[in-house]
Amino acid sequence: MNAFDSLQREELAARVRELADAPDVRAVVLYGGERLFAAGADVKALAAMGPEEVRGWNRALQRTFDEVARLPMPVVAAVTGYALGGGLELALAADYRVAADDALLGQPEVRLGIMPGSGGTQRLTRLIGPSRAKNLLMTGRRVGAEEALRLGLVDEVVPAAEVYDTALGYARRLAEGPPAALEAIKEAVDHGADIGLGAGLALERALFTGVFGTADAATGIQSFLEHGPGKARFEGPARDN
Repeated sequence: MNAFDSLQREELAARVRELADAPDVRAVVLYGGERLFAAGADVKALAAMGPEEVRGWNRALQRTFDEVARLPMPVVAAVTGYALGGGLELALAADYRVAADDALLGQPEVRLGIMPGSGGTQRLTRLIGPSRAKNLLMTGRRVGAEEALRLGLVDEVVPAAEVYDTALGYARRLAEGPPAALEAIKEAVDHGADIGLGAGLALERALFTGVFGTADAATGIQSFLEHGPGKARFEGPARDN
């Protein structure tokens, strides 16, 4: 069920760090397989923990999901089957979510007498708004793909057999874009959402100036002048690691 135990979290964290340090990686797809995305935490393992142990476990899982969210390249979640609890929290760390038409998503922690602890209360609220987030968080109910689309919880719904290919196709389109500009856009949106408008505009201005000096910017502008929009081929490099 792709439940998050300590070993799986460590494997995910290691892979994310590899991706963060790979300048040739331009987009990432999160995929749990044809049957399901991730069913959340290992409840049996949680039941054996005391408060101090669960504090450390939660801190590590939250840190790992934060590392996913901070990846400099676009991240696309391909959601099949269940994305529940920590599984949904992982999907929320992506930039774009493609869901199977039979997918079920939710934060059911309240039904165990607890609450989400790895981004569910924060990223979900920022994505769909406080009232809708509270409804899902306080009831613990599961939502189908079409309702998730209406709520803004996912961005696209396709037949289950097409989820991975759709997510991969979108990631490939993004990977054809200018890497430095994509990274700057992601930083401007993600960080700008947490600061005031004035500070956000200052951040945008600084990032715009930096991107304007890249080779891809010169390529894109020259291509537009010579051939019109949408014909530039961007080479990077993406990041200076």
